[in-house]
Amino acid sequence: MSDKLSRRALLGSGAMVLGALATPSVLRAQALPDYEGEENIRTAPRNVMGFRNHHWKDHFKSLRKGAILCDTYSRALHYWSEDESTYLVHPCSVPMSEEFTRRGYTEITLKRFEPTWIPTPSMRERDPSLPERVEGADPRNPLGSRALNLSWQYYRIHGIDNPAKIGRRASNGCFGLLNPHAENLYELVQIGTQVRVI
Repeated sequence: MSDKLSRRALLGSGAMVLGALATPSVLRAQALPDYEGEENIRTAPRNVMGFRNHHWKDHFKSLRKGAILCDTYSRALHYWSEDESTYLVHPCSVPMSEEFTRRGYTEITLKRFEPTWIPTPSMRERDPSLPERVEGADPRNPLGSRALNLSWQYYRIHGIDNPAKIGRRASNGCFGLLNPHAENLYELVQIGTQVRVI
């Protein structure tokens, strides 16, 4: 009888300890600020607890020209090749607020190697000190080494100038990848690759 009680006590206390250890992580994931601006970028938590797996069939009718899913909740980009031989998942930065987030279906319309960055009119309105343009390969260029333009004006998937932005709300509408990930994706996608933002 005492063996049964001690096992129950051990199991019960083990469950309590696991619950106590998990609680801070869950709370951190739920307590992310609405805007993780440049001043908070080093201290704002990354959304590591919110990762979700996806299957392409849940989002696309086919893999014609491949498919990209940008998940704003889990802050990850998923890519499936047309022949299903390649499936990639990369952490990414996402739009800093709902105001900058556009959801739905679009596609890749242009692939840009060492892209020039031209701030959008709304970016210049918010911050008139921004340069009119920054050439590709300039270390100040926030588009990194590669950019994939979407059919929505001013929206793209691109490399990133600051790796600390990965996994955070840090963009004006784009999805930023580490430069090596952006370079790999650039080689795989084609014009017309379908994209969904959720």
